[in-house]
Amino acid sequence: MKRRNTPSKKAVLDLLVTAGKAMSRDAIEQKIDVDIDRATIYRVLNRFCEDGLAHKIVAEDGKQYFAVCMKCDEHSFTDNHFHFRCTNCQTIECLPEAVHFPVPNGYNVESVNCVLTGICRDCSI
Repeated sequence: MKRRNTPSKKAVLDLLVTAGKAMSRDAIEQKIDVDIDRATIYRVLNRFCEDGLAHKIVAEDGKQYFAVCMKCDEHSFTDNHFHFRCTNCQTIECLPEAVHFPVPNGYNVESVNCVLTGICRDCSI
């Protein structure tokens, strides 16, 4: 189904692309330059995920972050897709390489939601 391109959608997508990292709904709400309420932001973000334009990351504290990953294949967001959250600068980013892990026989993985936590490259300098 083709969706309408609204000023709200364009503003959220432009912000995610420009940020180059995952952003929470509240961070988007603080930085966006159009009048948009939080319910609309969530609706737009969830549609981006449904349409494969973005993906959702759930951090260990349960907070949701959304990212447009330029390094990822268009439809491989769940294939061995790990993220890293820096405990110093709070940035969440897609790891640039696939992470492989063994799964016991009889288990079939349908999706992966893994956030590794520590100090990022920029903060460890």
